[in-house]
Amino acid sequence: MDYAHLYALAEERGLPMGSLTIGDCIDLAEAAACPVSEVVLAEAVKQTNLDRETVLDRALAAFSHNLHAAEVGADNGHSFIMGTVGKELAAPDGPKLIDDDFVNSVLTHTLAAQVGNHEVGLQPCAGTGDSCPYTGFIKALMERGADRERLGRMAAVLIKVGSLFRVGKTSTGCNMEGFGAGGAALAAAFVELEGGTPSQMGQAMVLALSPTIGVPCTPRVMVPGLCATHIGGAVLVARLASSLVLRTSSLRVTVPVDVMMALASAVHPLSAKHLVSEVIKYMEPFFKTHAGVERYIEPTVKAEEAARIEHILKQAKEETRTLARKARPIIDPFGVAVVGGSSQAVGSPTNAGRIAHALSKGQGHGKPNRVIIELYPELFARRGINVPGILMAAAYGSGTDDGATYREVMDRIAADNIAVDIRMVPDRPQLQKVTICTAEGDTMVETLNRGGARLVLVDSSAGLEAARAAAGALGIELVD
Repeated sequence: MDYAHLYALAEERGLPMGSLTIGDCIDLAEAAACPVSEVVLAEAVKQTNLDRETVLDRALAAFSHNLHAAEVGADNGHSFIMGTVGKELAAPDGPKLIDDDFVNSVLTHTLAAQVGNHEVGLQPCAGTGDSCPYTGFIKALMERGADRERLGRMAAVLIKVGSLFRVGKTSTGCNMEGFGAGGAALAAAFVELEGGTPSQMGQAMVLALSPTIGVPCTPRVMVPGLCATHIGGAVLVARLASSLVLRTSSLRVTVPVDVMMALASAVHPLSAKHLVSEVIKYMEPFFKTHAGVERYIEPTVKAEEAARIEHILKQAKEETRTLARKARPIIDPFGVAVVGGSSQAVGSPTNAGRIAHALSKGQGHGKPNRVIIELYPELFARRGINVPGILMAAAYGSGTDDGATYREVMDRIAADNIAVDIRMVPDRPQLQKVTICTAEGDTMVETLNRGGARLVLVDSSAGLEAARAAAGALGIELVD
């Protein structure tokens, strides 16, 4: 196949063949009205000086060892964390995990590949975790009788996505491996397989990546069972993401895939630094050990570990007991409805505005002429959904469930000539502070954001006791 037109388009757009991002591949495919896999193959032809047919063969050959590992895992392979689940699922009368035959096949071979990983090893891409769903997908296609052309194109898409995650994975983290890379790559492959557009591929990858951001990896490589839902979850998230994009028309995805991938790469080392230590603390009691290794460990070290493990098990029970003690009864589990899409980003700050409004009215103050809203950076970034809620509460006393006022409040505020001052306060985590200014005086309520429309009361110009009483009268839940 002559790729001259693709190379010309790339040169026109200043896109360097050999270092194309996924977004670049999608843009070129859109412009050339061709599948993304064709752009990936064209880039490989340019990089390697090989012809297209050889590139296809090499892409498929790259899976040889991992396909063998999947076969081992589905035969008599045994994993120290996965047992013989590959053999169990691959048996003729084995259990089905999902009714969709193709997706079930991908899942079966994905899990078998991980079992095989602990017998004969896997060739890693970003890691061995994402090699599992890549292998499962190709193996399932082979079982369906896909021809060499289709298999090669799918392999090209999977490898292109995986190769970028391979560079981005610089530390521990399933966010850039089995779950993150696996989900993103399979979402792309599902869209390609079903003949979706290049832009749909990018959207599906964004949807698949989003829930994987920040997910650590440590527990699944040492704790029995957990890996199954990491790598299996990649398959299911990918199928969900691609189906949402291919089968619905009203769901909007506005984040470019390159931005989401850059975010994943940026969060990855932060997750490794800040989350993994906590993960190890809670999961260490369940780490698989090896008797042959343990005999080389000093008895004092083992004793320290045993004491630490005993302590964390007790601590975990105490922490969950605290949750249970504070939980609401099942006959009254939910808070008041919250418009705007988030009980934390909208409900909690709106409730701060409600308390401020009640205190202002309680002091005999009249109509607001100005509302000052101070938010920490995350809430400030989400001001498009929380400021309407805060204003309807502060200016008009609306509850979190007042959808009619929420929709019209910005126009109403302008019509009533109420000035609005929205400020970001970078050094106050969780801050949501509302000040209502009237001719009779100002009323300030300072709170911290919590989920479920709850908040922490920090300060109030009317006094904390008055603010607590106002919150109680309004049915607003305060937490420590």
